[in-house]
Amino acid sequence: MTALVLDGKHCAKETEERLAKQVAELKERTGGHTPILATILVGADPASATYVKMKGNACRRVGMDSLAIELPEETTTEQLLAKIQELNENPDVHGILLQHPVPAQIDERACFDAIALHKDVDGVTCLGFGRMAMKEPAYGAATPAGIMRLLDAYNIELEGKHVVVVGRSPILGKPMAMMMLNANATVTICHSRTQNLPEFVKQADVIVGAVGKPELIKAEWIKDGAVVVDAGYHPGGIGDIELGPLANRVKAYTPVPGGVGPMTINTLILQTLEAGLKHLG
Repeated sequence: MTALVLDGKHCAKETEERLAKQVAELKERTGGHTPILATILVGADPASATYVKMKGNACRRVGMDSLAIELPEETTTEQLLAKIQELNENPDVHGILLQHPVPAQIDERACFDAIALHKDVDGVTCLGFGRMAMKEPAYGAATPAGIMRLLDAYNIELEGKHVVVVGRSPILGKPMAMMMLNANATVTICHSRTQNLPEFVKQADVIVGAVGKPELIKAEWIKDGAVVVDAGYHPGGIGDIELGPLANRVKAYTPVPGGVGPMTINTLILQTLEAGLKHLG
């Protein structure tokens, strides 16, 4: 079989065209007001700086504004919390993104959870996670929510399927598992310390690689006809799954790059627009 390529870049572009129309309509209704995403970058990590720049560019492509806040490497938890509170209280800011990871001296979880729920457009707070898991209104973590949107765009059936998520991070693996469960899939969560990992992967109708280790998941572990979602990205353009040998024997797969990544940023922009619409009308 020839696998279906789950083209996140194409899907994100189509969504941006629709979002741009919604933003233009909102500006017309509100006298030029637009949703604003505040991005916080602590330190000078080049990869993080690139990601923040990409998110700002995505905002501008749909006509939204972004507020880029850069803090020095030596920033303390207290200083970062104060900045987040300032943004929580700013009525012109509709979404807040704290770029992960932050320097080691900062309590990242405390800072994530300081973000107001209605501005948590990246889906990083414990409260947001809990509400999402219980099917209550909340913005989902951007990467897993983007994956769900991509699978839906290509009409990938999840109900009743066995989904194996390899990875358990608070902003990817764990929310991914809950979203799949809410979609009526049967879910197994594995990770880098799982014993007999190949045996679990071989059972998967849908495999999600979210472990953060280059090609940890081998092609030979994956059964024919599976749907393969690779949420990893590493130097050289490889993901968490060995994708090369799979193109002619799985049902569908996300390319690396161009699969999950564009949908992550696109979902962040979508959720910022939703937050802006709730505030601006």
